[in-house]
Amino acid sequence: MTTSVDLPVPSSALAVAAHPDDVEFGCGGTLAKWAAEGCVVHHLICTDGSKGTWDPDADIDALRRTRQEEQRAAATALGATGEQLFMGWVDGELESGLPERGEVARAIRSLRPQVVLGHDPWKRYRLHPDHRHAGFLAVEGVVGARDPFFFREHGLAPHRPETILLWEADEVDHVEDISSSFDRKVAALLEHRSQFVTTHDITDPDDPEQVARFRRWLDGVHAEAGGGAGVPLGEAFKRL
Repeated sequence: MTTSVDLPVPSSALAVAAHPDDVEFGCGGTLAKWAAEGCVVHHLICTDGSKGTWDPDADIDALRRTRQEEQRAAATALGATGEQLFMGWVDGELESGLPERGEVARAIRSLRPQVVLGHDPWKRYRLHPDHRHAGFLAVEGVVGARDPFFFREHGLAPHRPETILLWEADEVDHVEDISSSFDRKVAALLEHRSQFVTTHDITDPDDPEQVARFRRWLDGVHAEAGGGAGVPLGEAFKRL
């Protein structure tokens, strides 16, 4: 399969993700690189992140607030200057029905991104339903936003993004070189401190070796993703 490398820097981009931190894992390096070159970067986070803990006694209201604060800090670390949209649907209960699709289409029409990024909903053996549903919302939201007879009640002009990039794809055909923005991706992920135990494998955030281990793991992931396309560090996508 032919793999393309590096889109022209878009004027604006919208990343649609299931949870706080999914954008940074999936396409944080790409967004940081584009933001540094003048792209207006927007985030749309579908769920409230309220199941993002292994502590059965956690204060869930506090966790919701914390995860939103962490997401805003992560976006700042990436250099994102666009909107941070939090849809607030319950973590673990996300659906890709018509009402949800309409809200994502509304955001696309309002923000008018040149590129939309999201989870690949067709990834084989995906366990987390929120990732699958968020992926469908991204691609079906584009369809709803681009065609004039969908969601006319919004009162917004249709908008057709030029490109969709899907991360976590089984059939990769596009890579973005993130060699220049890898440090910002790492910094953004480290803003998601509530997720250190569950996703970062960091039990002590003050232990520099644990943080360094997390960085080495990310380096290996992106070296592998970039290697097939001839770039030192890459983020891999299915391009539509």
